[in-house]
Amino acid sequence: MPNHGVVLVTVEDQSGAEAIASALVQENLAACVNLFPIQSVYRWEGEVCKDPEYQLLIKTDLDHFEALAARVTELHPYEVPEIIALPIATGSPAYLAWIGETVRPDRE
Repeated sequence: MPNHGVVLVTVEDQSGAEAIASALVQENLAACVNLFPIQSVYRWEGEVCKDPEYQLLIKTDLDHFEALAARVTELHPYEVPEIIALPIATGSPAYLAWIGETVRPDRE
């Protein structure tokens, strides 16, 4: 049974977001990655921080989450990057089939 999902990752700037997105798609770990400029408010080392960031919305097969998370961690500049997976409960059958056909990290 397919295990489609969306993985959320934030990164500090557009070039970092594009580098991670390109690597994940080129390595067949993601079918598609959308990039959005956002404003984040968070607590880090006891301080409340407010920073512009980029949100990556990664469509993937969650059966490959560990490989995807490991690759994001390798490429990511943050000490503790956000890598959060959410399951896709339902969707267009054709789109979900495309994700399943596209995400195959063992394929060159």
